[in-house]
Amino acid sequence: MSSYLVELAQGVFAFVDPTLGFGHSNVGLVIDGDGLTIIDTTATPEAGLAVRSAVLELTESLDTRIKRIVVTSSRIPFAGGTTAFWPAAYYGSEATSDQLDEPANTLAIRRLLPDFAHHYDDDFTTRPITHTVDESAWLTPSLQLVPAPGESALNVLAVAGGSGVVFAGALAGFGVTPLAFDGDPAAWADTLEFVAEIATTVVPGHGSPGGRADLADLIAYLRACVAVDGDPSALPAGPWDDWTDRRFDAVNVERAARLRRGDRSIPTAMYELLGF
Repeated sequence: MSSYLVELAQGVFAFVDPTLGFGHSNVGLVIDGDGLTIIDTTATPEAGLAVRSAVLELTESLDTRIKRIVVTSSRIPFAGGTTAFWPAAYYGSEATSDQLDEPANTLAIRRLLPDFAHHYDDDFTTRPITHTVDESAWLTPSLQLVPAPGESALNVLAVAGGSGVVFAGALAGFGVTPLAFDGDPAAWADTLEFVAEIATTVVPGHGSPGGRADLADLIAYLRACVAVDGDPSALPAGPWDDWTDRRFDAVNVERAARLRRGDRSIPTAMYELLGF
């Protein structure tokens, strides 16, 4: 696998994909006495299997097993490798569960993730959620799950106890433009402000682990998407000028404008992005 391993605290690790781009996602690992918890599963079944092998190699001396999978979002960059961990219990929000229960739209996935398109044949599927998370709760003595809105109707944050490490998953990307085609940019920014209050280290879904300064940049971008009221050309200059995937600007800006008017429909810009 191309990811590199980072130890963030005792028993808390991240497999970080060094490629900046939507779909090149990170995976978290938290080790407890009764087993291992994986946070997100990468974009493809093949990459999920590579993560599984790396985790088992890292922990082979512990005589333990992969017991739990936390899925921060139903989006394929985070749930595409779920079938690599079948014996585990799967935790996610009800919104994530509902979306993963639907058949995968492989044509849309291939167009959205061209780097991985060859991994998504017509038989591609994901693993369903087995345990829904609708309120904050301690999953293990080391890991708390916190439902929060933003990237989708409801995402899940994984907070690693007293370590100050928060696995933000789909709710954060550092150096990669977020995508809010059915999310809420304003609520998303609010959630990230909460994360900034509790975290010293943030493991994003895309990009290298960071901290409050990285969150501040992402919050500013999301607030800007709301402020321009439907006009992506009005987005001001900012740190996001150097981010990848600026193709998502029009989607995020249109979505924010629709929500301000009480319209929760998918932006036209998203359909255009997918070629529909």
